[in-house]
Amino acid sequence: MTVKMLDGKTFGEMVLAGAQHLTNNADTIDALNVFPVPDGDTGTNMNLSMTSGANEVRNVENNHTGDVAQALAKGLLMGARGNSGVILSQLFRGFGKELAQKDSCNTKEFAQALQSGVETAYKAVMKPVEGTILTVAKESAEAAVKAAKKEEDMIAFLEEVVKEAKASLKRTPDLLPVLKEVGVVDSGGQGLVTIYEGFLANLKGETLPEPVSSSSMNEMVNAEHHKLAQDFMNTEDIEFGYCTEFMVKFEEDKLQENPYDEDIFRNELSEMGDSLLVVSDDELIKVHVHVEYPGEAMTLGQRYGSLVNMKIENMREQHTSIVGDKKGNKKHQPKEKAEYGIITVSMGEGLKKMFESLGATVVIQGGQTMNPSTQDISEAISQAHAKNVVILPNNKNIVMAAEQAADLAEDNVAVIPSKSIPQGMSALLAFNPEADLETNQQEMSGMMEHVKTGQITYAVRDTQIDGLTIEKDHFMGILDGDIKATDRDKIITVEKLLKEMIDEDEDEILTVLTGEDATQEEIDKIESFMEEKFEDIEVEVHQGGQPIYSFIFSVE
Repeated sequence: MTVKMLDGKTFGEMVLAGAQHLTNNADTIDALNVFPVPDGDTGTNMNLSMTSGANEVRNVENNHTGDVAQALAKGLLMGARGNSGVILSQLFRGFGKELAQKDSCNTKEFAQALQSGVETAYKAVMKPVEGTILTVAKESAEAAVKAAKKEEDMIAFLEEVVKEAKASLKRTPDLLPVLKEVGVVDSGGQGLVTIYEGFLANLKGETLPEPVSSSSMNEMVNAEHHKLAQDFMNTEDIEFGYCTEFMVKFEEDKLQENPYDEDIFRNELSEMGDSLLVVSDDELIKVHVHVEYPGEAMTLGQRYGSLVNMKIENMREQHTSIVGDKKGNKKHQPKEKAEYGIITVSMGEGLKKMFESLGATVVIQGGQTMNPSTQDISEAISQAHAKNVVILPNNKNIVMAAEQAADLAEDNVAVIPSKSIPQGMSALLAFNPEADLETNQQEMSGMMEHVKTGQITYAVRDTQIDGLTIEKDHFMGILDGDIKATDRDKIITVEKLLKEMIDEDEDEILTVLTGEDATQEEIDKIESFMEEKFEDIEVEVHQGGQPIYSFIFSVE
């Protein structure tokens, strides 16, 4: 069989096969993930990213190769996770732009598309590292350009591309010392090879290759290496502790005030941390960076639009969980399950520490605009390693995912449907380690009903609701989910909200959780207001560090 022109339908089927082959091998690719520090699993991240791209391809109803390539690029951008996922999205972003106007393509056009993808991906990475997926993409694209000069048959052409991709992957340990020291090939490069293998198998009409076992891959791969590789770095040596990912959806009014320049934005972020990737199109910016203060990076992005799909991971905790303590005691030996484990969801280092001080076993970084998935919560249940697990979602949009994770769990899991941080904290205070799970569920659920939650944030658009006229960028005071106050001045909004919240005859304590943008001057004004208007109410102030909400109030 000879294929000289690749149409949209055929290419779409190749994409789906590549995505499926990646899914089949994701666990093995995860086992290769060794560099530079724990930052999500490469196989999982690439798989989720490619699956998002494949889902977009399924929606293309015509036979236009360019439309399929553009759909793949769009889906990858939206679903990109981790360094490897973002780089993959950029490879196919450049690929898609090159083929955008092509009804079908030949080998020379396909090769040029691969080359454009490499150029786009290298541009997106602040400090490209050779011996990674970038190298495999570059060298296989160079082979593609060379092969296309003499080969018109798409099958024979792709066989040359895959052959070189595999050879390039095998050479990655020679370029990246940590790979050679640990004895593995690059995980991202392996993911790209896997996708290309799926492309080729589908075009040839063959079934997908069997998943490669970790023991046979280049006779070097061993899942245990995935753990031992982290020994080359001490937890305290991690300079930038938070893997931060977010997307910015452009807003016209903000762009008029702050015109977007990708290079300038990338340079600003590079001064905050490392492992930086910045990619953008006409609608979105996608950012991946390792920083010490995630909120500062997100604030930079907010100059151009609204934040979506935020994700923050504490890499120091990930690293410690893998390598064990400083004495070298590895956590390889199974340990007995604890009687209880408590999982909470929150954003901000201060809130995380508060929940941990109250007894939380696992704190999932998430909340408003960043809801953890069922998978995230399921993994937390496993991490809690307990016979009985209590989950505090602390957000109404997370309750269903928590309940779904509880249904899937093998352990006894109870979801306390807390809809706010104050509700979660109040419920946690009612936890009794000597009581059974059912009793704790009843007591904790009952306790959170006695707390009132207030939040101060800002409006992203003009609106009218519940008799209030709210203007964009004005502040809003929210009481248990209902907007009760609004004003252009933040402190005036706070005062209006607190008057709505506090009943002097019944309430005794106001707890103030300060957000990452709260200032000492604002805190002083709130305390002065309380002394003047509600002198009998005790006020406690804690640094929460949460984004989005300048202040969270709890009244009991």
